[in-house]
Amino acid sequence: MGKLTDTAKGLGNEIAGNAKQAAGDARNDPAQKAEGAAQERKGELQQAAGKVKGALGDRI
Repeated sequence: MGKLTDTAKGLGNEIAGNAKQAAGDARNDPAQKAEGAAQERKGELQQAAGKVKGALGDRI
């Protein structure tokens, strides 16, 4: 995947993770909140990978 793809998927995962965390808070559901936190971290890592690929010219 390229820089733009990683960054876009990362942003999507981060947004979805935040929504799941909010829903978990509203429903008092710790499992859903934890799932949302994990998805948010995944998104952050995908965005970081996109930045690295951008800096290296998609050579990785």
